[in-house]
Amino acid sequence: MYQNDYNYGTPQGRPEATLAATVSNAMKRVYLKMTLALIVTALTALWASSSYGYLSFFMNNTWLMWVLVAAELGLVIGISAGINKLSSGVASALFYLFAVVNGLMLCTIFLAYSPAAITKTFFITAGTFGAMSVYGYFTSNDLSRIGSFLFMALIGLIIASVVNIFLHSSTLDWVVSIAGVLIFIGLTAWDTQQIKRMAMAAPAEAVGRLATIGALSLYLDFINLFLYLLRIFGNRD
Repeated sequence: MYQNDYNYGTPQGRPEATLAATVSNAMKRVYLKMTLALIVTALTALWASSSYGYLSFFMNNTWLMWVLVAAELGLVIGISAGINKLSSGVASALFYLFAVVNGLMLCTIFLAYSPAAITKTFFITAGTFGAMSVYGYFTSNDLSRIGSFLFMALIGLIIASVVNIFLHSSTLDWVVSIAGVLIFIGLTAWDTQQIKRMAMAAPAEAVGRLATIGALSLYLDFINLFLYLLRIFGNRD
């Protein structure tokens, strides 16, 4: 997910002004798509959390959760693996479908946390995400080595989270939450730099697909950062 090497080619000889315009256009489309996806997820989660019928069905049929998880994984893998074969429209449609499915999964946070805690954590997430994305875009430091380390740390985080399902350790839960925040703060900067580099190499006709895969990466960073921060700062009802 975080080590994709999408082959858009490496156009040579483009004037600096043209290159700058291409990168600027690509990044604007990335952030626009990511923002729209977050809105779709939020509206879907709000609807699902206020629908007694959906919540009752979700709570009483555990298989639905696994279906949604499988759908999320399938969509992420499908978009990532097939981005060079999919049209820009199809890739965008699959991305927004993923945002809807994720919203159906995240509706339970409105039952576990107060609206004030969710709102507060959202603004903390937005500020942190924005700062790290700006850093990733403008820094002259190569974050490739950090990205490899963070990817391995992410695997360790997933394993620790699975283990804690059985241990029910509050200490480990706290450690996992802190580690999750740090990992996705780093990944936000790394993904932004990677997207910028891909935009610099992408031909004009690939910008639409690049915007989708870039938006997907940053969307995942934002959502995960928000959820880990919510576990730390959120006051459970």
